[in-house]
Amino acid sequence: MKITVETSIKAPVGTVWSAYTTPADITQWNAASDDWHTTKSTVDLRVGGVFSSRMEAKDGSFGFDFAGTYTKIVLHELIEYSFGDRVCTVEFMSGANGVTVRVTFDAETENPVELQREGWQAILNNFAKHVEAHH
Repeated sequence: MKITVETSIKAPVGTVWSAYTTPADITQWNAASDDWHTTKSTVDLRVGGVFSSRMEAKDGSFGFDFAGTYTKIVLHELIEYSFGDRVCTVEFMSGANGVTVRVTFDAETENPVELQREGWQAILNNFAKHVEAHH
């Protein structure tokens, strides 16, 4: 099953793309709630390149690495990656009012679909706030 989340950002596509793919930016926005944060991020933005983000609860109670391999990249338009046996597509669609970022990913089986959608949407909302506030 696929899940799709999206947001609109009032910024040029180059700015949005950069904030999505730059480790220093990723550590600023990549969290689903205020009690989580990303402590470390690496990006090798090329087909076959890998990325990793260390996500941790701020109280130190739990953490995990979210990592994958890029499978397709079209500058300022599309990023596809695999993570485990799942895949994700990130689309950057420029329009008159900025950029729509749409993320479509394979659902996992451990958590309810709605919980997954809410978590990924919350991260994408944080991303939009970060870009609009800092760029």
